[in-house]
Amino acid sequence: MTPGAEGPSPRRRGRPSRTAGTGPDARTRILEAARTEFAERGYDKTSVRGIARAAGVDAALVHHYFGTKDEVFAAAIELSFEPALVLPQVLGGPADGLGERLARYFIGVWENPVSRAPLLAILRSALTHEAAAKVLRGFVLRRLLERIAAELDVPDPTFRAELAASHMIGIAMLRYVIRAEPLASADPEKIIGMVAPTLQRYLSDG
Repeated sequence: MTPGAEGPSPRRRGRPSRTAGTGPDARTRILEAARTEFAERGYDKTSVRGIARAAGVDAALVHHYFGTKDEVFAAAIELSFEPALVLPQVLGGPADGLGERLARYFIGVWENPVSRAPLLAILRSALTHEAAAKVLRGFVLRRLLERIAAELDVPDPTFRAELAASHMIGIAMLRYVIRAEPLASADPEKIIGMVAPTLQRYLSDG
């Protein structure tokens, strides 16, 4: 460096460089890259640096938007479920159809190949890594079950919502992870038709 020339200004921790690329497009790329990385590598082998590399951005930008690896993981879960968009539709209809709407929403998310792969990775990661399980529990409790429980005019609404979630997660494990037959090959509509009354019973006072 020539005398008097100024070196690059020091970067603040957690802030992206000017060349890293900011804005909604960068955030979307990071989130999509994170979902793909978690799906292909699992929680343990996925790193913030790897996500940044896949998204074509600086690792500092990942930290800038999402913070820690756990927070990126939580955002990837939310991208698959999209609770902010779907839950108002699930919860907004007639009370006597809540079980069917919830079953249809859940099975529909898993039947969609785009969202199934990252969900499989998330579920498998939660079974083997406490950090992943903690993030998944926090998401399920805060973003899904609390929203559902708040709409239930029944005793023990949170407990009932957790029972419904346990039923659906059990189905996901047997159908999509373990692939137990005949459940793995059953028509989705048949599953919805048989599961909906049970969910309705959990979520209503009947």
